[in-house]
Amino acid sequence: MDIFALFTTRVIEALRADHPELEDSLLARVVVEPPRDASHGDLSTNAAMVVAKPLGKNPRELATALAGRFAQAPDVESVEVAGPGFINFRLSNAIWHQVLKAVGAQGESYGRSDVGQGERVNVEYVSANPTGPMHVGHTRGAVFGDALASLMAWSGYDVTREYYINDTGGQTLILGRSALLRYREALGETIEIPSGFYPGDYLIPVGEALKAEWGASLLDKPEEEAVLIAREAALGAMMVLIKADLAQLNIHHDVFFSERQLHGAGGDIEKTLAWLREEGMVYEGRLDAPKGKTPEDWEDREQTLFRAKDYGDDTDRALIKSDGSYTYFAADIAYHRNKYLRGFKHMVNVLGADHSGYVKRLQAAVKAVSHGEAEIDVRICQLVRLLKNGEPFKMSKRSGDLVTLSDVVEEVGSDATRFMLLFRRNDASMDFDFALVKEQTRDNPVFYVQYAYARACSIFRTAERDMAGLDISPAALSAAEVERLSSAADIELIRLIGAWPRTVAAAALAHEPHRIAFYVHDLAAAFHGFWAKGKDDVDLRFVNASDPTLTLARLALVDAVRQVIRNGLGILGVSAPEELS
Repeated sequence: MDIFALFTTRVIEALRADHPELEDSLLARVVVEPPRDASHGDLSTNAAMVVAKPLGKNPRELATALAGRFAQAPDVESVEVAGPGFINFRLSNAIWHQVLKAVGAQGESYGRSDVGQGERVNVEYVSANPTGPMHVGHTRGAVFGDALASLMAWSGYDVTREYYINDTGGQTLILGRSALLRYREALGETIEIPSGFYPGDYLIPVGEALKAEWGASLLDKPEEEAVLIAREAALGAMMVLIKADLAQLNIHHDVFFSERQLHGAGGDIEKTLAWLREEGMVYEGRLDAPKGKTPEDWEDREQTLFRAKDYGDDTDRALIKSDGSYTYFAADIAYHRNKYLRGFKHMVNVLGADHSGYVKRLQAAVKAVSHGEAEIDVRICQLVRLLKNGEPFKMSKRSGDLVTLSDVVEEVGSDATRFMLLFRRNDASMDFDFALVKEQTRDNPVFYVQYAYARACSIFRTAERDMAGLDISPAALSAAEVERLSSAADIELIRLIGAWPRTVAAAALAHEPHRIAFYVHDLAAAFHGFWAKGKDDVDLRFVNASDPTLTLARLALVDAVRQVIRNGLGILGVSAPEELS
């Protein structure tokens, strides 16, 4: 039960009744949301101001007339016009009791919606070069992308989780040479790893595997051939390693797309370039030198250019390098055209902070290859600074100088890693303090939320112990007289529970899973606050042996709190333990 959606429908129906000439596109701009000042009521709508100008009427007069239609509604306690024409509603307790009953009836489905309407969406995230284990720089994007995919699936989208394997190019050859060195080491040679190679111990097993398969015969092959063989072995091993690393955070992709599909004769880049030429989207010309420092990839020469400026980019983009090879952007265009041809008109790419300059060019590419039918949202995840007790914290194990995903999960666990990385907007840099996330205090957000869930479960155990004859089965909770819940504390908590469906839908539409983390933290705080009040006021206790009817109603409230927390943590990929050690 989404009271915001419910009242949006009722407000629009009232407007249509008085003004049938209003168009649906205009009414779609009507919003019902919480007022900025909670003292103004429970709901607020901009309806009168949306339709005033098209109707040629004064917005306050329209608001007054519209408010009059709700003055006698049994679930509206009061309705007032404020400011230039806002309408504020204060709801009766009856509607909050309906919310509580809806949570009990819908259970784990409470808050699910069809805002996605089954639209296919491709969420591409992580896409780290397969040259080593996942490091902490990849972890934030991995967690963000996975939570966003879950959030959108929860909200009615048909989601595909995709990983782009960058398995071509110079870095893979360096990986092959690094693995070949480890192969020589496995054969007993003393090696020295040159600067620029991959020094991590994670390539030692690759060298051992090459030895087991080839013996010493790789040494007899031309170096270029041996490097390619070592590269293939290393790439395969690295993808196994990366998938295992991601699995530690319960992250699994549906599609692993190899960049190699784009290259070569008959590859997607060749096909896409031919199509772009047919569509008149490329031309031969020169690029002006960029202002300021000239980038290494800029060349003052006649070259094949994509008309990116026609699609919103700051400059046209080169597609072919002077040596005849394709630019990275040519691969980007081909890859996103591939996505579009696979049926994705809604794409989300999660990239690291060093890719912030890619946003406009990717948007231009998607707009061009889809003739404006598809859209892409590029989400940038800013850097994470690792701390311990407020001081910079470094760990170095199997990967040279890198802090790996496995290092972080081993130190604090999957739940803390996921929740803390989501407890801040993706586009804001953040500090990750290992000491803080191990504390069992309210200052530790993940503990605070999980403790609220565990506390809710313990309240049921207390009821079983202190009121052994009381039926607290799901059926009994569904039949509880929740009308007994009329205190300000009761209604405040239910009001927050009632905001859950709107919160989920808004977070999905905005591609902002951090809203879910913020919400469950707020709900946990409200629940802990209610529990504290019960220590001083017997009438607010969740378990009151002298009043079984009120106890059952309060247990229905507690059950709703733990259900919503479990739903929220589930979207974030965080567990909801019934007890904390």
